[in-house]
Amino acid sequence: MISHCLVRLILRHYPQLKISRVLTRRSIATLADFPAADVLTHSIDDLIDHSDIIVECTGDVGFGTEVIERAFEAGLPVVTINAELQVTTGSYLAGRGLLTEAEGDQPGSLAALREDALRMGFEPLVYGNMKGYLNHNPSRADMEYWSKRQGISLNQTTSFTDGTKVQIEQVVVGNGFGATISRQGLEGLASTDLNRSAEILGMIADGLGQPIVDYVVPSGYPAGGVFLVCRHDVDQAPAIEYFKLGAGPYYVLTRPFHLCSLEVGKTICRVLDGGGVLLNNSTAPTLGVAAIAKRELGIGERIGRGIGGFDVRGEAVRLADSPDHVPIGLLSNAVLKRRLEPGQLVTFDDLELQPSRVLDIVLQQRQKVLEVPATLRLVSDGVR
Repeated sequence: MISHCLVRLILRHYPQLKISRVLTRRSIATLADFPAADVLTHSIDDLIDHSDIIVECTGDVGFGTEVIERAFEAGLPVVTINAELQVTTGSYLAGRGLLTEAEGDQPGSLAALREDALRMGFEPLVYGNMKGYLNHNPSRADMEYWSKRQGISLNQTTSFTDGTKVQIEQVVVGNGFGATISRQGLEGLASTDLNRSAEILGMIADGLGQPIVDYVVPSGYPAGGVFLVCRHDVDQAPAIEYFKLGAGPYYVLTRPFHLCSLEVGKTICRVLDGGGVLLNNSTAPTLGVAAIAKRELGIGERIGRGIGGFDVRGEAVRLADSPDHVPIGLLSNAVLKRRLEPGQLVTFDDLELQPSRVLDIVLQQRQKVLEVPATLRLVSDGVR
């Protein structure tokens, strides 16, 4: 859906841009209805040789990483719509070329809202996501029904529903902007009043002495957007109240939509115009997304996939608190060496992972985290 919609958008509304190549792993013969079928290719070399900028929207950590590494070897900037990749290999990649998440998905939308807020003098305390529905352990039958009804893949539907996607998105935002989490898995407030929920989250951030990322599950008002909880200068309070943002000290700025592929063009132009990175996972992350068992898992069982699977779901963790956690984006055909209970955090000692480039990158990044002195890691817990 993302690639089809983005290509249509560029062809019709961005005369200054040209779609030169579209890389696909599918049979080109089955893609006759693609809006730019004449530029489809199976060759990464062909893609790179004919491009000034790459937009990566595979949703696949392994293949996306391979393409981005090749793009960086050629000196090309990359825009992604792939928070799953960002949170798994993005910090490694961010140190090797221009990598930015796009506006449209919630992380990029929060980044754009943050830029607006900073220009108006606001100080962000909470980077918030609005989630319409949450079920930590949905049935396969339900997910197959909703996948077919909504026209998106089964694994996407499942990762959206079980909360993995929102955890990933908020961790990317936290790493990108130096925010932390109040607890493993975030607060995830059930909310009937965004202003009241924002006040609670703002007080939590104040108590930690550091901005936080989190989300709400709205009831009685629309979901699907993003919000910031901010402070401002005390002497601006009368004017801000007149502007209908309330008496403070916490002010809520909202962006009630995120339009995915329809907004990516803004980030492409940003990069081409020299605007630089909107958001990435940073080269020094403090947060990760751990795999949490959804059900009892026995020795010898195989976890076919992590993100969007039925064996595990993702929860945000501080890297300093959970140095042995297995990033959920790493799980693909992993075999259990130990029995796991529902709700248990999966560690590297619990399973056997398949060799891959992604595993090499994750282990390299993990070693960097383990080498940070403990006295410095304590800062992530709010200890000074």
